[in-house]
Parts: sequence; structure tokens; C-alpha cells
Amino acid sequence: MNARPRIGVTVGDPAGIGPEIARKAAADASLASLCDIVLYGPSDDSEISRFSRGRVSADAGRAAYDAIVSATADAVAGRLDAVATAPVNKEAFALAGLPWRGHTDLLAHLTGAPRVAMMFYAESLRVILATVHIPLAQVPAALTPDVVEGTIELSARELPRFGIRSPRLALAGLNPHAGEHGVIGHEDDDVLAPAVAAMRSRGVAVDGPFPADTIFVRAMRGEFDAVIACYHDQGLIPIKLVAFGRAVNVTLGLPIVRTSVDHGTAFDIAGKGIADPSSMIEAIKLAARLAMSPKGEAPRSKNEV
Repeated sequence: MNARPRIGVTVGDPAGIGPEIARKAAADASLASLCDIVLYGPSDDSEISRFSRGRVSADAGRAAYDAIVSATADAVAGRLDAVATAPVNKEAFALAGLPWRGHTDLLAHLTGAPRVAMMFYAESLRVILATVHIPLAQVPAALTPDVVEGTIELSARELPRFGIRSPRLALAGLNPHAGEHGVIGHEDDDVLAPAVAAMRSRGVAVDGPFPADTIFVRAMRGEFDAVIACYHDQGLIPIKLVAFGRAVNVTLGLPIVRTSVDHGTAFDIAGKGIADPSSMIEAIKLAARLAMSPKGEAPRSKNEV
């Protein structure tokens, strides 16, 4: 690893705001002394001009995919110390004939990682998703004991990299009031609670399932270091309410460091020069800190006990 970490920044879907925020971040003074940035994908005006800004297309989806593949290969080979990614468009991926829903499952495939999870990291709150980009109707069946226990185990193993040496985890309930002991759904009692008990028997500090309408507040007050959410919006709504533009998407379980922004491609403002690079800058800063710290350990959390 170099004295200054070398961070590969993929520009995401070139029809969105990805190239703009990547270029703005690469020019940001706060990053100049922290790391060296290498852009992957169409980033200059001539390269971007061949894509219709603000429009979903197979060509843009393929270009975003190619950039991710190149940056990941360089990270695995040690030519990069970390990768930070701008947003992709899942519909563009599908139009390009790609089977992946986004970065998380694609990066797991490219690196051969057996289990990964999406975490959104902010100083005030950390949220890990047990399921990601699937229809809401499919979530209950997807929350198998293996998935829930595996997500808890992965979270407990990975959080020390972020300075939380003895993570205290909370599992959000799937149903309102965490099921009210079977009155409002059976999954919390039949799947989630046994998974928590199984992981506690293995020495993992995890509690729950707790009603999702209060557990995120409890975590922000310091009772827990991270909350495991059952599905995408359950976890992303609270983290974006408290830290939008400052939260960083981190893929847990990869053999490389990968961070990303907390927003999408924003086609509605693509090409207007008004995109805010704040989350991209935070993603690169966290990637650099993880890459430079021993065993990828970031500075300790204020909530560590």
C-alpha cells in the first residue's frame, strides 16, 4: 500500500450525475492531501457527450458496468487501495442484459465474496440491510434463518474495522410492533427472534427484534452501535433523514474496500452542473481512512463502549 492511498472512483451511469460528482470530488481541496484519485468510466465532456443525459439506456448501463469491472480488478490486484463508486441505474443494467441489481451483488460476484451486506455509515447512525433490492412482497420469504443469522454474524465481524471493537447490534422487527407476539404477523417470533437467540449463544451482542418505529432512535441515543434492518426502505429512510449527503454506503464482506454515495443517479438534474458532491467526498474520505488504517480499521466511533 502506498503512503497515500490510491482510490479508484467509478463515475456510475454516465447519463446521470455520477461523472459530475466524481470530477468535483477529484478536484476537492479536502481530498488533495488525503489520497490519489483515479477516475474509471466516461468522465470528460467528449466521452459523456455520446450518452443522452437524463435518459436510461443500455449503453450507459454497460459503460457503468465496465468501469466497475475495471476498478474492481485493479483493487483485487493491489493497484488500488480502495474503490468509491458513483450511482448506477438498475433499469439501465437490465437493458444492457446484466443480471445484477446493482453494485452489491455485482461486487460479490466479481470478488468471489460468499456473503456481503450493504451498510450505510454515518457518525450518528449505522444501518445494515438484511435484504436489499427485492420487491417488498418477497421480503418475508427472503428472511430465512441463514440470511438473518449470516447478516448478524457479518455485521459483528466487520464493524470493528470502523473502530467499534465490541459492536452492540439491534435487529429491527419486520412487522409493526415486531409482530406483537404473533398478533400482527408471525415472522418476528418464528424467524427473527430465534436468529437473535442463536447468535447470542455464539457470543454476539445482538438484541431484538425491536419495533422498527423506535429502534433507530434508540441507536442514535447510544444504546446500539448499528441496526440491522429487514428491508431496503426500512433502513434507508431513517439514515437519509438524519444524514443525507453525509452517509456513506459500504459493502461489508468484500476482500476489498468499497464505499459509495447515499443517493441515486438524479437524472432530473444531470448535465446542469448543480449536483452536490458531498456524499461522494465523504465516500472517498472513508475509503481512504479504511485503506490506510491497520486491517482496514477506521477511526473509533463515538458510540464505542
